[in-house]
Amino acid sequence: MLNISLLILNFTMKIKRYLYIYSLTTSCKFYRLSIAQDLNFGQVVADILCEFLEVAIHLILYVREVYPSGIFQKKKKYNVPVQMSCHPELNQYIQDTLQCVKPLIEKNDAEKVAVVIMDKEHHPVERFVFEISQPPLLSISSDTLLSHVEQLLRAFILKISVCDAVLNSNPPGCSFTVLVHTREAATRNMEKVQVIKDFPWIVADEQEVHMPEPRLIPLKTMTSEIVKMQLYVEERAQKT
Repeated sequence: MLNISLLILNFTMKIKRYLYIYSLTTSCKFYRLSIAQDLNFGQVVADILCEFLEVAIHLILYVREVYPSGIFQKKKKYNVPVQMSCHPELNQYIQDTLQCVKPLIEKNDAEKVAVVIMDKEHHPVERFVFEISQPPLLSISSDTLLSHVEQLLRAFILKISVCDAVLNSNPPGCSFTVLVHTREAATRNMEKVQVIKDFPWIVADEQEVHMPEPRLIPLKTMTSEIVKMQLYVEERAQKT
């Protein structure tokens, strides 16, 4: 059996941080706000979504068996049990990734965040795609709204928990990466922006993006006053 520390270390050394395609982190915080408060609503939305994406990524890796179940432990998020990695290097990669994605969400420059599961040849076999959009004018006036958003995000987590029922098994030895699809105007300055040292944006390789004739499986959609999000899976027809 492979040494999990070496497996993760090798993964983190080889993994790339992407420009047109990338990912996020989670634990829902509540914000008691009023219209009179001088608050960056985009930042609030980015905080909420990045916290959610962190939980979602951990859960996807567990449910789709990208890593052994032994490196995960049960925790409670959004009032439901979830599986979260306890491996430091993997956790740090996910956190760093989301830290870099957060400014894009805050500015509404991220159209899609995708968790891509790849086979040994680094060809995608599954792509969990989160399509994100924000209304042009955000108005967060009470914690009731934020509580409603938490309920909607909980429904996404529950869908991910049972998604293996509608997906075929993956081949052994898979890895993953996170990709971000940005709006065209945002790409011009992406390579100049480095939120975390030695964690630059680069354009994704075509090999890691292209998936011939994928099967599309819708999982969940939400619409609220602060964000709209859709989650679907693109699955390669032949995985072996």
